[in-house]
Amino acid sequence: MTSISREVITFDARPPEPPAGRRYPLLRAGAIVAVLVAWQVMTAARVVPAVFLPSPASVGTELVRLSSTGDLWRSLGASVGRIAAGFGLGSAAGLLVGVLAGVSRPAEAVADPLIAAIYPIPKIALLPLLILWLGIGEAPKIAVIAVGAFFPVAIGTMSAIRDVDPLLVRAARSFGATRLQVIIKVQLPASVPIVFASLRLAAGMSLLLVVSAEMIAATAGIGYLILYAGDLMQTSRLIAGILVLSVLGLLSTAGLGALERRWFGGRARG
Repeated sequence: MTSISREVITFDARPPEPPAGRRYPLLRAGAIVAVLVAWQVMTAARVVPAVFLPSPASVGTELVRLSSTGDLWRSLGASVGRIAAGFGLGSAAGLLVGVLAGVSRPAEAVADPLIAAIYPIPKIALLPLLILWLGIGEAPKIAVIAVGAFFPVAIGTMSAIRDVDPLLVRAARSFGATRLQVIIKVQLPASVPIVFASLRLAAGMSLLLVVSAEMIAATAGIGYLILYAGDLMQTSRLIAGILVLSVLGLLSTAGLGALERRWFGGRARG
């Protein structure tokens, strides 16, 4: 009689490694400190004239002055409001179109050539046309941000859903899942990392477009503050505005990463 031995192989359940941003906090902080120190050394040694590169202390003083007068908060409120509205509308439309084009071949056949034709157009070039259509006010600025946010999310979502492992889809259908259940329970969860990466790209695009729009057709906002400071050679104020934009970018990326980790746990790569 031949005996057959069976080995049972088990795998230890290990939590996913935290992203590099959380594994190396001192290294990240050190990089920022190193840049500030180099900046201070350059200005102290007068390598660059102060009118072109003021010291970190001058920029910090200007930030305090802008905060105390309320100019910073008014500009920040105007820009954040436009970003929130445009990013929300554009990303929601992008998700909807991306899902439809990802699960439906006819929808893909309609969306693909339109996206390919319109996506390469610089979005800020549409602002004059949007002003003609929507008038002078907040609507054209929000619309150009929404257009810019739409494309990364639509393209990323469509590609992510299209590339979901077909074995997962067939397995769900073999257990009796409906088309809608396959989309909600299989395809969307499997697409989470790429969708959130697309949302981060859309957030960066929104920040870029709000500054461009405010420099062209606004009397308030961080972009307008930077442009006005540049016209008056107020370099400290100009750099202060740029730093505020940098912080906004960091906060938007961190917020989307936290949302991904909270909602989707182990799938997050944030």
